Amino acid sequence: MSNGSLEFRSASYGSLEKQLQLQQNGVVVSAIQSARKPSKMLKEKERLFLWICKLAGRRKVGMLILSLISAAVFVWVLYVGKGDSPEGNGASDISVKGSISMSDSPSTISTANIMGFATNLVLPPPPPSHFLGYTLPPGHPCNSFTLPPPPADPKCSGPRPCPVCYLPVEEAIALMPKFPSPSPIIQNLTYIWEENLSRDGEFGGSDFGGYPTLKQRSDSFDIRESMSVHCGFVKGPKPGRNTGFDMDEDDLYHMEQCRGVVVASAIFGNFDAINEPSNVSNYSKKTVCFLMFIDEETEKAWRASGLLGINKRIGLWRIIVARNIPYTDARRTGKIPKLLIHRMTPNARYSIWLDGKLELVVDPYQILERFLWRRNATFAISRHYKRFDVFVEAEANKAAGKYDNASIDFQIDFYKKEGLTPYTEAKLPRIISDVPEGCVIVRELVPISNLFTCLWHNEVDRFTSRDQISFAIVRDKLLSRVDFHFAMFLDCERRNFVKYHMDLLLERQSPPDSAAASPPPPLTPSLPPPLPVLETHPRRVVIPTVRGGPWRGPWKGPWRGPVRRVRRRRPRVVYGNRYIAATQ
Repeated sequence: MSNGSLEFRSASYGSLEKQLQLQQNGVVVSAIQSARKPSKMLKEKERLFLWICKLAGRRKVGMLILSLISAAVFVWVLYVGKGDSPEGNGASDISVKGSISMSDSPSTISTANIMGFATNLVLPPPPPSHFLGYTLPPGHPCNSFTLPPPPADPKCSGPRPCPVCYLPVEEAIALMPKFPSPSPIIQNLTYIWEENLSRDGEFGGSDFGGYPTLKQRSDSFDIRESMSVHCGFVKGPKPGRNTGFDMDEDDLYHMEQCRGVVVASAIFGNFDAINEPSNVSNYSKKTVCFLMFIDEETEKAWRASGLLGINKRIGLWRIIVARNIPYTDARRTGKIPKLLIHRMTPNARYSIWLDGKLELVVDPYQILERFLWRRNATFAISRHYKRFDVFVEAEANKAAGKYDNASIDFQIDFYKKEGLTPYTEAKLPRIISDVPEGCVIVRELVPISNLFTCLWHNEVDRFTSRDQISFAIVRDKLLSRVDFHFAMFLDCERRNFVKYHMDLLLERQSPPDSAAASPPPPLTPSLPPPLPVLETHPRRVVIPTVRGGPWRGPWKGPWRGPVRRVRRRRPRVVYGNRYIAATQ
């Protein structure tokens, strides 16, 4: 017995050799070990528990233990709360959604915790690479905003501004997307330049925009992931450097530093007066590039009048002088900064174009938020206030003598053969008009938007400079191939954030030929012409009375307007060789 007990004791204390030996001899010792070992462990646990209770009874030790437990619970709550945050789980209970769609479920991985049970660890979604739009929270005033009814008075009809629901400037700035909008299909857009200019085009074109063939024109509408198209400045790899429409190096450097919003305008031929933007926030004054393009004729006039100094600034506008103008027609020259601003500001994200006759009266960030970001659009332009059909617009241009009629007819016939049809209500609601009011363009400078304006400029360079005629054909060809985020807004909404200065326009209109024009009527009414001398007794002279119309007497001069006779009890004056007869 003593030997067996010693063997069991040595085995119970963990002698591996004895344990293996006993197992080899066929002696089962596991039951005896499990009978003795738990009893000792239980005694040790009881001693530890009694010792903890003894120490916990002391006030200081108890407070210390309680503090440690509280700290552990606090750390655990922070860890769990971080894992269950709205960013990780993709919650959508925010008033304005983020820059990525929250409907995609986050990725999960399976792991094992320290207890040995499998669990799913929720990982946050990858950072977004594109702006996917947002919606204003329920109950926002702009969600229920409606336009007021038109004025009932027919005399008040005609183009006029209407209310627009803008967000406050601070909110609009906060909603500026951190990522660009997606560009469908096309991801890389490059531009053709030729050291030796080819003139293989069938018709149209210029040394500035090139002479693309009709096959090249057709291929440019076949949208691919990587494309190279004509887009002006074909004489060199860098726009503005010996390409036509050349600019100074400091101006080119300044435009390359524009990395956010650009507001651009142009005045050529000293035709318009420069208008200072108003209601612009301090943040916009610091971050927005205001670029005004002028030619040398305008520069000379402004420097002579003292308007332009050596710092190249007039108010908020940075004045950029374009030299070596490629076109003789100022209207065609104005299409360069209007449609190709992305080529001169390669690092900018958004642009707002204004015609030189307009004044900006709303902050640029409010305009971008209202017409681009809120509508998830990359290109926005207002429709024409009166005309919706391209064919009607062409006839109006011919009637107004805005361009050679034969050139307009040739362009319209060419578009007819390509499938352009008159505007009908069948194009609603996607297309609300085929004729834009091109004096304002709001767009994001992404590849698909840049491609649209490049192809639009190619049409202006090939056909007439009336961009309202070529707009619809380019838009329809792109929309038939990709889901181009294109938006049109009302003309009255455009008139809300720009202002016309008609008084300046009237002053700058060319006066008529002085030899052919008749002198203007005098401001003060003149005396009536003398009557012919009649051989009649003075008392029998009858003075004709004007009743509802002019007197068609022997006077052959210009018409002065109807004479209003007021009956008064005073002497009546008779002109000529007669005398003054008093009435009774």
